[in-house]
Amino acid sequence: MKKIALITGATSGIGRATAHEFANHGIHLILCGRREERLETIKKALKKQTEVYTLNFDVKDKNETFKAIESLPDEFKNIDILINNAGNAHGLDSIQSGNTDDWDAMMDINVKGLLYVSKAVIPNMTNRKTGHIINIGSSAGKEVYPKGNVYCASKHAVLAITEGMRIDLNEYGIKVCAINPGLVETEFSQVRFKGDAIADNVYKGYKALQPQDIAEIIYFAITRPPHVNIADLLVFPTAQASSTIVKKEF
Repeated sequence: MKKIALITGATSGIGRATAHEFANHGIHLILCGRREERLETIKKALKKQTEVYTLNFDVKDKNETFKAIESLPDEFKNIDILINNAGNAHGLDSIQSGNTDDWDAMMDINVKGLLYVSKAVIPNMTNRKTGHIINIGSSAGKEVYPKGNVYCASKHAVLAITEGMRIDLNEYGIKVCAINPGLVETEFSQVRFKGDAIADNVYKGYKALQPQDIAEIIYFAITRPPHVNIADLLVFPTAQASSTIVKKEF
């Protein structure tokens, strides 16, 4: 029987790349996102390779999240793999000048959204005593950098939640993993800098990680033998040594 994977934030970046990677290996997909048109485009592209079901909702809306996942048809209800990928960064401000709307957006999606989706999916996994959860963290969850305050806090929280999940779900044989990328070339910077031209310079002068790089790592993690769990993985592009040290060549 083919495994079923639910991926949040599937309309772009790492989520979309992971959907394509999983489809290449015949994994059945539940693709979640806020942009319905993009979901349908991805579904159309992948449905020749595997079974695809889409859910159009915003993870930060608790009721909408539970309602969407409860609406899954019977053939998609037994989720084997949960990829908590939806996340964002807003602004790069010192704590004293931070925008509270930005703070809310980061905590609501990166932390509470992850919790809501997990809460909706995990009971079925515990009932069946099987499952694999991968939370997409960040190098920002490993260290705090200047003006990263609340974003870093949200990603530190992801790691704490991941560790808590691993402990609580251990007795059920459920694998729990955090994959923490450094600089990945996605829409991330366009969102963070709200379309400002500064976003165009984030990935210049070096080769950043690509979404496909992370998708391949995720697939590696879910295909380890039953006795092996990749618990926590930090991945940088070669040019990056830390959140603040990147070798650039212009």
